[in-house]
Formats: sequence, C-alpha cells, structure tokens
Amino acid sequence: MTENYTDPSGNTAQFRAFVDAPESAAPAPAPSRLPLIAGIGVAVVVVVALVAWLALR
Repeated sequence: MTENYTDPSGNTAQFRAFVDAPESAAPAPAPSRLPLIAGIGVAVVVVVALVAWLALR
C-alpha cells in the first residue's frame, strides 16, 4: 500500500454525498417489446393470408 493512501470511507462529506445522491444513476427500464411482437404477428398473418389467397386462386 502506498504512503499516501486515504480511506474513501474516512471522509464524512464524501460519504454523505454518496448516500444523499439521487437514484438517477440506475439504468432506465427497457422499453416494451409488445409493439414489436404485435407487428411481427400481423406481418405473419398477412403473409399467410397472401399465400393462401395465391394457392386458392
């Protein structure tokens, strides 16, 4: 260990700033994937309907 080592927990002001820090550092929640899944479902239905229409024509 170096001679100039300072314990970060020894500084009361820094500790209080850490404790009082807002929770904004937390990662944002992931966006909903529901629109993507619904869009893929609609595309599959359209493709199946198109194939069926061409097959029965």
